[in-house]
Amino acid sequence: MAKSDYFGLSYVVSVILAIIPITAWVCGLITRLQEGKIVAAIIRIFGGWLIWICDLILMSVSKHILRLLNI
Repeated sequence: MAKSDYFGLSYVVSVILAIIPITAWVCGLITRLQEGKIVAAIIRIFGGWLIWICDLILMSVSKHILRLLNI
C-alpha cells in the first residue's frame, strides 16, 4: 500500500474512489483536513473538478494516488 492512497486502502479501491467525481472530491477533502492542510482543503472545495482531472492523469502515470496540492 502506498502511503498516499486514500485512507491506507489498496490501489484498486483508491482508483475506484478516485474515478467517481463525488467520492474523489469528498475523499480528497477529508484527507486534506486530516493532514491539517486547511488551505488545500479550501482550494479543493472550490477547484475540485480541476484538481480531480489532474489527479486522474497523475494517478494513471504514477500508479498511486498523488497529492497535487502539497500546501
